[in-house]
Amino acid sequence: MKFRDGMWLTNDAFTVQYAEEVYTVTPREDSKAISLLCPTRKIFSRGDTLNLATLSVELEAQFDGVISVEVTHFSGARRLGPNFELFPDGKPEAKAEVKKSEKGTTISSGGLSATVSGDEHAFDIKFHATDGSKTLTSLLNRSVGLAYSPSLSTPKQVEDLSDRKHYVFTQTELSVGESIHGLGERFGAWNKVGQNVEVWNEDGGTSSEQAYKNTSFWLSSRGYGVFIDTPDKIDLEIGSERCCRVQTTVEAQRLKWYIIYGPTPKEVLTKYSVLTGKPGVPPAWSYGLWLSTSFTTSYDEKTVTHFVETMRSSRIPVEVFHFDCFWLRAFHWTDFVWDPEFFPDPQGQIKRMKEAGLVNKVSVWTNPYVGQASPVFAYAAKKGYLLKKTNGDVWQWDLWQTGMGIVDFTNPEACTWFAGCMEKLFDMGVDAIKTDFGERIPTKNVVWHDKSVDPSRMHNYYAFIYNKLVYEALQKRYGKNEAVLFARTACAGTQRFPLQWGGDCESTPAALAESLRGGLSLGLASFASWTSDIGGFEGSPPPWIYKRWVAFGLLCTHSRLHGSNSYRVPWLVDDSSTEPENCTDVLRHWVQLKRQLMPYLYAQAMESIAHGWPTSTRAVALEFPDDPTAWYLDREFMIGSQLLAAPVFEEDGSTEVYLPPGKWFNFWDGKEVSGGRWVKEKYGFCQCPMYVRKGTVLVVGQTEGEGGFGYDWLNAGGVVRLYGTKEGDKTVLVDTKGEEKGLLEVSRDGEVKGLDLLGGEWKVERWGE
Repeated sequence: MKFRDGMWLTNDAFTVQYAEEVYTVTPREDSKAISLLCPTRKIFSRGDTLNLATLSVELEAQFDGVISVEVTHFSGARRLGPNFELFPDGKPEAKAEVKKSEKGTTISSGGLSATVSGDEHAFDIKFHATDGSKTLTSLLNRSVGLAYSPSLSTPKQVEDLSDRKHYVFTQTELSVGESIHGLGERFGAWNKVGQNVEVWNEDGGTSSEQAYKNTSFWLSSRGYGVFIDTPDKIDLEIGSERCCRVQTTVEAQRLKWYIIYGPTPKEVLTKYSVLTGKPGVPPAWSYGLWLSTSFTTSYDEKTVTHFVETMRSSRIPVEVFHFDCFWLRAFHWTDFVWDPEFFPDPQGQIKRMKEAGLVNKVSVWTNPYVGQASPVFAYAAKKGYLLKKTNGDVWQWDLWQTGMGIVDFTNPEACTWFAGCMEKLFDMGVDAIKTDFGERIPTKNVVWHDKSVDPSRMHNYYAFIYNKLVYEALQKRYGKNEAVLFARTACAGTQRFPLQWGGDCESTPAALAESLRGGLSLGLASFASWTSDIGGFEGSPPPWIYKRWVAFGLLCTHSRLHGSNSYRVPWLVDDSSTEPENCTDVLRHWVQLKRQLMPYLYAQAMESIAHGWPTSTRAVALEFPDDPTAWYLDREFMIGSQLLAAPVFEEDGSTEVYLPPGKWFNFWDGKEVSGGRWVKEKYGFCQCPMYVRKGTVLVVGQTEGEGGFGYDWLNAGGVVRLYGTKEGDKTVLVDTKGEEKGLLEVSRDGEVKGLDLLGGEWKVERWGE
C-alpha cells in the first residue's frame, strides 16, 4: 500500500499524517516500558497543540532481546479478538532498564535496546545492541503515521468513518545490503526486498503471490526479526515504496510489533518460538513414505489394495496410506461418511491392510466445510454450528462445494461436535488427518458465534483454531507426541500443530523450485516440519521430474506421493519401465536412504523443535549467517545443521550448488571439497548434491527391516561415519520417542566414545583427516 507519490508528494487517494516529533517521554513505574506522545506537527507554541492528531508509541521490554512497539491513534477503539496465543509455555522474566542521558532515553531488554533521541523537535528511535556493537534498524522522520482513504476534504469527516478506511503504519529503516525473508510459505523470490506482500491467507496455488500460510514474522540478514502482533490483514512494502524502508500497515487504530534480536538468526527464531510457541513433535513413523490415492482419480478398496501390495512386492514400504477427498460421497464434503459404493467396509479394510503389514498407519482427508447436499448440513445449521450472515442466514457459496457452509469454531458446541466426528474416524482405525482448506474465510457481512471477534481478524486466525482442534483430538486419542496432521493453511503459532505441506503445485521444474522456496520461507517462522506433493500436484509428471522430486521429497522431514488427476505410484509414471534407474527403483533407493538417515534426522528434529528451527528444509543462511552469499541461496537447503542438499532441476542431471566456506565431504563418495565457491556437477537419479560438514559424526542406520520408520535404530546396527573429525566432535543419540540417550564423541586418539550405547553390529568409517 503506497501512501506516497514518489518521495515528495502524497498519493491523492490518502490523507497521511506523520508523527513529527517526540513531545514527551514517560517511563512506566516498573521501568519496563516508556510511552511517547507524538504529535503530527512540530510543537513550537501552545497553539500548535490544538487541532491535530497525535500518536502514542509505547516501547516495552518483553524478555531478553525482545522489545515491543505499539502505535495507537484513537485509544478508545475496542480491542476485538481473536488474538494470537502468545507465550504458550510461559513468559520469561524481562530484565528491563530505562536510562536518560544527553543523547535521549534508552530502554533496554537484556541484549536489545531502543534509544529515543533527545534532540528537540525530532522523531528518531534507534534499535541497537545494548553493548553498542550494532545498530539494527531505526524509526526515523516520517516513519510512523496514520492515513485515511479516501482522502479527507475537511477534518470533520473523521466524525463518521463508515465510508472511509483508517490505517496505522510504521517504516523501519533498511540498511545497505540488508535482505528480508520469511512471512510464511511464500513461493516467489526468497529475498523479499522490492516486494509488496499482503499477509492474508488465500488458496492460490504455488505459482502466485498468494500464500496458504501467511505468518506475520520476517527475518533480517542483520540478525533481528519483527513479529507483527495481529491476525488481521497486514500490508508490507518491503523496500518497494521507499527503497530504504520496510513499511508495515494495518487497517486499525493500533499497530503492535515485536523486534527480536539474536544476534544470530537461529537465536532470533528461538525467541520468536518463545513468543508464538515451539513446534510440535511428530512421531518417528510419520517420517516414512505416505502414499495417497490422489485427488480426482478413480479408486476403491481393490485399487488401494493393489497399490499397497505392489509397493510391498517392490520393497517400497508404505508407512501411511492416505485416502483423499473421494473417500466421501460427492457433494457431501465433509460429513465424515464413507462412500458405501467404493468403500463398503472401511473399518474392516483398514484393519485388513494393517494386519497384512501393507501399511502401518492410515490418514484421511477433511476440510472445515459442509456441503448442503449432506443431511449433516441441515443438522449443523440447526444446531448453530455454521458461520452466519449478519441477518441470521447461514453463510454459503458454491465455490468448492455446492452450497457449502463453514464450521464456526468459535462455538464450543461446534468444536465438541467436530472433535466427536474425529473420534469416530479414530474408532475405525484412522491415525492421522489431512486438514485441507481453511483459507477462504469470509469477512464481509458475517457474524461469528463469539461476538467478541472481528471477522477480518478471524480470516487468518481460522487456520489456528481449525488445526488446533484436530491436533488436540489426535493427541487425546493417541498421545501427546503421536499426533500428526497434514495441514495446508497456517498463521503465526500453527507451527505447534505439525505438519504442513506446500499445497497445489504443478509438475514442472519451476514448481519444484517454487516449492523449495516455500519450504525455506515457512521454516523461518519456526515450522520444524514441512513437505510438498512429490511429483507435483497438477498434471502428470514426466518420469525425470518425478524422480528428481522423489529425491527432494525424501530429504524433507516428511514425504508424500500425491497428485490431482493422476496416480503417483512409480510404475504408472514410467509405464513399469525396467530400464536402469526406473521410477520404482529410484523411489525404493530414496526411501531406503531416508530410513538410514533416521538416527541423524530425528535427532536433528528434536533439537530443531526444542529451539524453534526448521529441520529440513533449513535455509543455508541459518547455519552460515556471516556468509553474504548464503542469504541469496534459494535452490538448496540444509538437513539439520550438518548436511547440505539441493534438488536437480535439469533433465540431464546438471547442477550448480554453492558450498559455504569450510571443508565439505561428498555424501556419496566421501571426497573432500573446499567451500566458499560454486560447484558444478552431474547426477544420476539415485544421487543429488549432498554434502557433509567437516567435523560431523553421522550415525547411519539400516535400509530395510522391521518396524517401519519408527524402528529401533539405536539397536539395529549400522555405521558411524566420521567426516574430518577432531577431538570433541560429537553427536546426540536420540531414540524413536525423541528421548536423548547419550553422546557419541571423538576422543583425543580419534576413537569414538559412547559406542556401548548402541546395540547390534556397528562399524566406524573415517573420511578425511
